[in-house]
Amino acid sequence: MIVLYSDVLAWLRARAKPASAGEAPLFSDAELDRYARHIYLREIGGAGQARLKRAKVLVIGAGGLGAPVLQYLGAAGVGQIGVIDDDLVENSNLQRQVIHADARIGTPKALSAADAMRAQNPFINVTPYVDRFAGDLARQLVAESDIIFDGSDNFDTRYLANDLCVAAGKPLVSGALSQWEGQLSIFDPAHGTPCYACVFPDRPAPELAPSCAAAGVLGPLPGIVGSMMAAEGVKLITGAGVPLMGKMLIFDAAFGQSRQMVLRPRVGCPVCGGKGLDAT
Repeated sequence: MIVLYSDVLAWLRARAKPASAGEAPLFSDAELDRYARHIYLREIGGAGQARLKRAKVLVIGAGGLGAPVLQYLGAAGVGQIGVIDDDLVENSNLQRQVIHADARIGTPKALSAADAMRAQNPFINVTPYVDRFAGDLARQLVAESDIIFDGSDNFDTRYLANDLCVAAGKPLVSGALSQWEGQLSIFDPAHGTPCYACVFPDRPAPELAPSCAAAGVLGPLPGIVGSMMAAEGVKLITGAGVPLMGKMLIFDAAFGQSRQMVLRPRVGCPVCGGKGLDAT
């Protein structure tokens, strides 16, 4: 068994070898063992795992959607993860926000999430920001990140994230929830997709888009949609698969169904100009 494990590590080292002979190994043996199931995948391999380790992402919100995004990106080995949230962990969160624990009620969500991620994977760097996603800080964090994940629960933050990502030319992986249904898409006008404002030019009336606190939400639903968001992030970073660019996936947990919608840039969009490659 020891010989077999040594052989597997040697094979993994070969799959994840440095770009040039003079470079130090990017992964320790413990990391190679941890990420072996990724490295085995032809679509990811050692090169893809190296891209994950070198990637820097920002997750807006450490709540229902942010929790699984953070957990799975951290477990996948994304090297630099920022998380921004100004809320505290509350008892009512724990029905669905499984990155937090009962003992951390009253703790800032960003700090609670960061602690959980570090405990799960000590090989990543997590930077928590106990603050609102706004102003110069928001602009700086977007500029410093490769990909932004929006797990927020309000339209002010969603529109701001979209504005800043469009201005910086960064992809925005966006998710939303309502009762039994969730949706996600990648907005990246720099690569031909519409932006969030193309698809949602106006804020819906409050009665048409009630909050989870007002309307309720199925506990496992954020985990499903947030995990899908993390999967899209891994695909974007590694180049594996076909990301949800120019498409929106809608998942209905009540009926166990999912469907996709094709999204097109909106001509005259005041945010991105509607000049994506698919514009008509």
